[in-house]
Amino acid sequence: MTRCAVFGTGSWGTAFAMILGDAGCEVTLWGRRKELVDTIAGTHRNPDYLPGVQLPETVTATTDPAAALAGADFAVLVVPSQTLRENLASWAPLMGPRTVLVSLMKGIELGTAKRMSEVIGEVAGVGPERVAVVSGPNLAGEIANRQPAATVVACADEAVAKRLQTACHTPYFRPYTNTDVIGCELGGAVKNVIGLAVGMADGMGLGDNTKATLMTRGLAETTRLGVALGADPYTFAGLAGMGDLVATCSSPLSRNHTFGFNLGRGMTVAETVAVTKQTAEGVKSCESVLDLARRNGVDMPIVSAVVDVVHHGRPTQEVLAQLMARSAKPERR
Repeated sequence: MTRCAVFGTGSWGTAFAMILGDAGCEVTLWGRRKELVDTIAGTHRNPDYLPGVQLPETVTATTDPAAALAGADFAVLVVPSQTLRENLASWAPLMGPRTVLVSLMKGIELGTAKRMSEVIGEVAGVGPERVAVVSGPNLAGEIANRQPAATVVACADEAVAKRLQTACHTPYFRPYTNTDVIGCELGGAVKNVIGLAVGMADGMGLGDNTKATLMTRGLAETTRLGVALGADPYTFAGLAGMGDLVATCSSPLSRNHTFGFNLGRGMTVAETVAVTKQTAEGVKSCESVLDLARRNGVDMPIVSAVVDVVHHGRPTQEVLAQLMARSAKPERR
């Protein structure tokens, strides 16, 4: 039986543990809070993040990372992207020599502008054949209800991607394999920022033309950055690109859309943080995405506009006017 450790007891970590269990894997969730971990282990439920969802009997939980990693074929990382480096530094020495590290995180590291797979390789000292990513339209609430969904599992080693595909393939969750780790990660990270922008437009009461424009041009920005970094442009037309973007920009279940919606209504960042409570990756990653773009000479005006609103306090109306006043050019990626 495939053995999996899942680091993170939030909604997506718990939902992915459920998927792995339903696919026939033995799964141990790791979490910091003993009370929640004991509840998951004793009842196979996570009342804090997925109330009412019954987890498979093969899913348990622990606060001991060594116990979670014992014999693990896959170590699935589902922590906030900006905490990965510190957390992984303590977990990596506990991992076996063949354990594959799987990133479910959709962010870019502040300061270094590194993708999560790059941070994993650097901190854990493993090659690309032992690092995989999962990306796509992965709204945890819907998946936890076992509604049909698809995703992409990517690894530079196609055989490893196929192993992971088997480990998380269920009647309701269909994974496709890819070797374009760069494209899959960028699609997942940048869509959070575009989701904030579309949420702002929604909160301002703007219509579908505006939102379609932001999504389409946001995808163009993502593709430009991806191509500059060596990604396959076709990746952005698939589940890890357009698919994830559409779900994030259009669903009330999306944390980033909800965060942006509140900003568009006129709430401050501090007020929105207090209301939403959970992590919206795009809030921090918008700065690191813009940093990555500038390091590679890529123009990303929508990402820049989001940074202006979220981190520089500029009004959404003012930033929108600035975007619309940009000089017209032939449409291109």
